[in-house]
Amino acid sequence: MVDFLAENNLCGQAILRIVSRGNAIIAELLRLSDFIPPVFRLKDKSDQQKYGDIICDFSYFKGPEYYEGKLEAKPDLQDLDEEFRENNIEILSRFYLAFESVHKYIVDLNSAARSSADSNLDDICKLLRSTGYSSQPGAKRPANYPESYFQRVPISTPFISMVIGRLRSDDIYNQVSAYPLPEHRSTALANQAAMLYVCLYFSPFILHTQQAKMREIVDKYFPDNWVISIYMGITVNLVEAWEPYKAAKTALNYTLDTANIKEQATRYAASMETLRPHVQQLLKEGFLREEIILDNIPKLLNCLRDCNVAIRWLMLHSAESAYDPNNKRLRQMKDQVLNDSKYNPKILFQILLDTAQFEFTLKEMFKQMLSEKQIKWESYKKEGSERMTELAEVFSGVKPLTRVEKNENLQAWFREISKQIESLNYEDSTAAGRKTVQLIQALVEVQEFHQLESNLQVCQFLADTRKFLHQMIRTINIKEEVLITMQIVGDLSYAWQIIDSFTLIMQESIRVNPCMVTKLRATFLKLASALDLPLLRINQANSADLLSVSQFYSGELVAYVRKVLQIIPESMFTSLAKIIKLQIHDIMEVPTRLDKDKLKDYSQLGARYEVAKLTHDISIFTEGILMMKTTLVGIIKVDPKQLLEDGIRKELVKRVAYALHKGLIFNPKAKMSELMPKLKDMAATMDGFYRSFEYIQDYVSIYGLKIWQEEVSRIINYNVEQECNSFLRAKIQDWQSVHQSTHIPIPKFPSVDESATFIGRLCREILRITDPKVTCYIDQMNTWYDLKSHQEVTNNRLFSEIQNTLGTFGLNGLDRLLCFMIVKELQNFLTMIQRTVLRDKAVVDVFKAMLSVVNPIQGIVANASKVYASTVAKTQKIWGAYQESIMKVGQMQILRQQIANELNYSCKFDSKHLAAALENLNKSLLADIEAHYQDPSLPYPKEDNTLLYDITAHLEAAGIHNPLNKIYITTKRLPYFPIINFLFIIAQLPKLQYSKNQGKFFSFASLML
Repeated sequence: MVDFLAENNLCGQAILRIVSRGNAIIAELLRLSDFIPPVFRLKDKSDQQKYGDIICDFSYFKGPEYYEGKLEAKPDLQDLDEEFRENNIEILSRFYLAFESVHKYIVDLNSAARSSADSNLDDICKLLRSTGYSSQPGAKRPANYPESYFQRVPISTPFISMVIGRLRSDDIYNQVSAYPLPEHRSTALANQAAMLYVCLYFSPFILHTQQAKMREIVDKYFPDNWVISIYMGITVNLVEAWEPYKAAKTALNYTLDTANIKEQATRYAASMETLRPHVQQLLKEGFLREEIILDNIPKLLNCLRDCNVAIRWLMLHSAESAYDPNNKRLRQMKDQVLNDSKYNPKILFQILLDTAQFEFTLKEMFKQMLSEKQIKWESYKKEGSERMTELAEVFSGVKPLTRVEKNENLQAWFREISKQIESLNYEDSTAAGRKTVQLIQALVEVQEFHQLESNLQVCQFLADTRKFLHQMIRTINIKEEVLITMQIVGDLSYAWQIIDSFTLIMQESIRVNPCMVTKLRATFLKLASALDLPLLRINQANSADLLSVSQFYSGELVAYVRKVLQIIPESMFTSLAKIIKLQIHDIMEVPTRLDKDKLKDYSQLGARYEVAKLTHDISIFTEGILMMKTTLVGIIKVDPKQLLEDGIRKELVKRVAYALHKGLIFNPKAKMSELMPKLKDMAATMDGFYRSFEYIQDYVSIYGLKIWQEEVSRIINYNVEQECNSFLRAKIQDWQSVHQSTHIPIPKFPSVDESATFIGRLCREILRITDPKVTCYIDQMNTWYDLKSHQEVTNNRLFSEIQNTLGTFGLNGLDRLLCFMIVKELQNFLTMIQRTVLRDKAVVDVFKAMLSVVNPIQGIVANASKVYASTVAKTQKIWGAYQESIMKVGQMQILRQQIANELNYSCKFDSKHLAAALENLNKSLLADIEAHYQDPSLPYPKEDNTLLYDITAHLEAAGIHNPLNKIYITTKRLPYFPIINFLFIIAQLPKLQYSKNQGKFFSFASLML
């Protein structure tokens, strides 16, 4: 394999590049599967009504002319199709490129060429046409699937035959050396078996008719297993997969025999019973020491093999996803496996934890020993050589040692031994090992034949030297091959998806004992080893895809780690809710002055003990997650403190978003508006969240106020953005939103009315109760009154209540939404003017006649009342829609003024320095701009300077602006627009009366107030 992948082997390098691309394509397809726009599923009734005619399924390919003709026949559908394309073209292009890369891959595989052939749209459409396959439970498998799909781009038959031949006969990846025991053979060849399983679909006649070949394949690869993992945890049950193929089904019969299933299940049940206590013994504190490891490497590796093989078999053959619940035979097999193996998911999870911890500890210790190997070996060599030199000096008679006579022969012999030890070469480990054994034997013999036992000090020197030589042998046997074997044996890629079925068990374990997180760390690192499978060939090919594929799989694993550990923030918030309830409803606030006899009443020891206990629980949960050290998961560094903070943010976002969604739903038919009561309830809820964060921050070491403001503003801004999408042609998708996050997602809820979010419902409820058709606004009192009952409907306190409930972010978001509504209303108004008024020849003729009467403007129009009355009467039909638009825009402008007033008041009250700074900066900028227009040589912000844009956002947030001066839309000069406005005022004046008290015009109904 090494020679085949050498850089000078062109064939090997070409295949390597193709395989590398294949791994990258799979990662891209898996990544894109999470980004399918929801509208394509057409689950919502509104989506079905709006997009049903332009979104087609595979039936499009049967008659594209029909669908295209349908679009061309209706301009509205064309416009909708264009809008849909604009909104989704980016993600659709990426999907197309992914599908195109699949076609290019198979073309390149056929040619085994360096550069790919071109793929055209027809080829890709042919490849992607419906197969009839459905992944829904109970769905019937189409005939000849998947081999008919693979035949859409045929692959060379001799090539397929050669590949299958090699996979059948050889151990291509030399895995058997890592699994020397015969009963582990199917596990050793599992990855090769998965490849063979897929390749057989490219040569289906083997599956159908070649009984001898299929029997050979089953005997070698599937004698004791029928559920396999083909790639990154995608599992297949051979019973179901090979059902339509006679030869394959027959060959599998022995494996599926009831006696064989029982034998395998019973064997692994017995393994679990013996392995679990053995691994727990190995994990005891202080048991795994360096000398134990060096003396027992084969035994420890055997234990690891047995554990991993047992875990693999039990996880795969007990997985829910591997058995179709609608298939009676599969249900029976599953029940037999579970019964005969005495399957207990908690025990299996426990041994997985222990094995991962044992594996992690052993690896870390072995890596440490490997890094220190040469230094220690040289140290032992030096010590042994020095001992022999010292003994030589003792027998020379120069160095005094009790009762040792001079012996020149021993002196020379020990000097020679010292030189021999000194000459041992670390680089030539085999020769050094043999020579060391000989030296140990020589030292034993010299002690026996020269009667040196009588001198304890000489014996001690000899014993020490032998010990050092033994240590040299142990140290020289520390080889990287052991780590490679551990890496192969510890592979957990088959559980990439199955592991999710153990999530609840993990979370429950953490909830009961938060310190469990430290053990889970080893399990997550074991799962991270699965990344080697897709990344190995990409890395060897030096592909540019390495980073993106690494990020994808690492991100998926980190997301799973977050999902498991989310139980900690969830448990914390549950305890927190109880604390807040106790503090608000049970514990009385202690007054400043308190009578001695009432001290006992205010002590409330039971309630205070409960608060202390719950607070302690929160601290323990925090301590549990922080015990997990900073860990590199794939290429992403996981910091436990950041993980805790993100988890707390996620739980906060989930609860606050849900509270806002449920709390701000209004009944439009209610006689008395529910707005103020619901806002007060919502304010109390939000205050509870706020107080809980204020309480928790010191116990979990987080910046509570910072997190609260950031997350609440994100929730509100995201909901405003989603609400405003309905007014935009180019919509902002979730993956494009700056407010949405993958790790801390803001949940989306199904809409309950025409509004998409709570902010839309709130805005429309305000518009409903302040509708100018049924209410009258008195500016001096900032109050709306009902025209019929003359009762007060609402006033400016409404906006104070919104400020209390949603904060500045909520008011600002409401203001932005009203801006979009005003723009939409003005656009409708323009459309009405252009399509209804200016295209009506009779109306235009009236305007022309009016202009001829009033021109030239030199005095009062003769017979004015008759002229105006006649013109107004002739244009009467246009004033209804005109009045409707003006009233709507006027209503929203008044609401914007009220919001600006509340924001400005709040800013001056809460942040007077910020308000003063913004006002001064605004005045300074305006003064500079005015000065520039008077003298163009003076400075003015350049086009690429964002100062004006940035300051505008701050000014609007602080309410330092006038909505009546805002430009909402720009348009070309409208003909007759001044005369139309003039006639509209003339038409409406008879309906109004001037009030001296108010100094304004009012309708007759409002004057009754």
